[in-house]
Amino acid sequence: MSVLRTELCDLLGIPHPILQGGMGPYKTEDLAIAVSNAGALGVISTIGMAATLLPEAAPVDAKRMFGDDPPLVLLQKSIEAVTKATRSSRAIFGVNVPVASEFLIASQMFVKQVIEAREADSDTERQLRVIVTSAGNPKPWAKVKEHGLLWLHVVPSVYHAKKAESAGADVIIASGHEGGAHCAWDPVHSMVLVPAVARAVKTPVVAAGGFCDGASLAAALCLGAIGVQLGTRFIATKESDFQPVWKEAIIKREERQTLVARGLFGPMRFLRNNCAEKIVEQTLSDAPRFYLGDPVESNSAILKLEQQGFVDLMDGKEDTALMFGGEVTGRITDLPTVKQLVRSIIEEAASLLKTLPGNVLIR
Repeated sequence: MSVLRTELCDLLGIPHPILQGGMGPYKTEDLAIAVSNAGALGVISTIGMAATLLPEAAPVDAKRMFGDDPPLVLLQKSIEAVTKATRSSRAIFGVNVPVASEFLIASQMFVKQVIEAREADSDTERQLRVIVTSAGNPKPWAKVKEHGLLWLHVVPSVYHAKKAESAGADVIIASGHEGGAHCAWDPVHSMVLVPAVARAVKTPVVAAGGFCDGASLAAALCLGAIGVQLGTRFIATKESDFQPVWKEAIIKREERQTLVARGLFGPMRFLRNNCAEKIVEQTLSDAPRFYLGDPVESNSAILKLEQQGFVDLMDGKEDTALMFGGEVTGRITDLPTVKQLVRSIIEEAASLLKTLPGNVLIR
């Protein structure tokens, strides 16, 4: 297999410059294990775990999805499971914690749990090296670095990238508007955002939003990034924790079949189906009150439709399941293992970067 090392590999201690995005509502525990063992950075997602703490924040039947364990026990068990399953390979993994204002109570608990888990077990301390924050103000979270963690923060703009750099983030993840799930209202896509952020800050930048293969990894490196974060592409793998209907939907849809509407903690990009179309309709219905300054919950569209029986996050039916996904769904046509996917990305990127000079005339 080709070797493609960047600063990201050296910084995180991983063989390949690829990160797995933190994607709810699932724990992404199985996916994190597979990704880390494949030589990239696997990430445990916490947002679904907090559903019992924030019943107003997400239409998640937490007991049905996770059982009776409270959120901190869920996270601890996931950390233990990923540590155990990656111990023989000594693979590195991380935890994603959204830090939106609506999530702060859970954010503080989860960050504390990550720190305590590392302090309690030497294997966990060695392997759980990364915490990824997103969807909120980075400044209060710089303290994680005092505990030996590498801190990555996700941003949607140059303005937010500069705030993350000022706060001391080790790596900035520039996430373009085409990405799935949480996004910004401003439609700044990766081709503009990634090079703009890379030029605006001295902190290393990882590209996210629209990346799925070796060609897009090579492009990200040319744009000034030191690696890529994949979300939607990793959902459509054999080991991912996501339901078969979700994986199949990603494979079937083209690039035009996603929609942005008000979701959890602001706007989100959904895979297009009857459920997503109704969320857009409800978003448009709420818009006049929203712009006049009347109180409208950020996720009211989803909540209202859930109450009417149109939304079920655990639904196995393609038309009513609430499924997040990026525009890159149009470039995903198969369901490989994670190892096969990572290998193909590295091989393709290495081949393109090797052959490119011979295909370009420079005078």
